[in-house]
Amino acid sequence: MRTLAVWIVVFTIAVVASAAKDEAVEVLKSKVESTPVQDQAPLCVRIAQLQLRNVDTLYTEGHVEQARDALHDIVVYSAKARDTAKTSRKHLKRVEIDVRKMAEKLADIKRTLAFDDQPPVEEAIQRLQEIRTTLLEEMFKKEKK
Repeated sequence: MRTLAVWIVVFTIAVVASAAKDEAVEVLKSKVESTPVQDQAPLCVRIAQLQLRNVDTLYTEGHVEQARDALHDIVVYSAKARDTAKTSRKHLKRVEIDVRKMAEKLADIKRTLAFDDQPPVEEAIQRLQEIRTTLLEEMFKKEKK
């Protein structure tokens, strides 16, 4: 009986923590537009990173549609981070590094998935690679005099 009580407490904590993560993502999303442009890139990267954790959890738990929605957020907010970093000329290197790490983590996740679940993850990886390429080009472009 005592073991059952422990499992109920653990399960309750896990549910509350999961809800808190989702709430944190929504709160961060609502802050993006009101944040100054030069500070939006790190915020967008944070949202993408939180959604990456959610993707891993959601695929593990079998919630494929929710995982695909989180994948979409990863790509959208990584692109937004790229755009704001290019506009402000700040955080370019940090955003590139973070996007590379997210792409690598998605590649790891992809290897654990059923064949039918892999194409959306592969597409997200490709889009993140394109974002990285754009950031690298921006960092190393030569200014015309």
